[in-house]
Amino acid sequence: MTKSAITVNVKLFAAYQEAYGVSQLIWEFPHGTTVAAVCDRLITEHPELAQWRDITRFGINLIFVEPDTLLKDGDEVVLIPPVSGG
Repeated sequence: MTKSAITVNVKLFAAYQEAYGVSQLIWEFPHGTTVAAVCDRLITEHPELAQWRDITRFGINLIFVEPDTLLKDGDEVVLIPPVSGG
């Protein structure tokens, strides 16, 4: 029997972590979901994050990826908005 959904571990940093108040989320998505869809869902739930959409970098399993990269069951997703420092 094939699962109808995949489960991913979403690691949150900076503005994303502040919005949710947690450092990670476990979410289910349909097969064929892109990593950019994770960002879209975050923004749907917290519209104040929309300002970061175009400048966020995506990673899957510790490797930077393009927004259209497909997710697989068990992936660890990181969304890294710009961080100020000095």
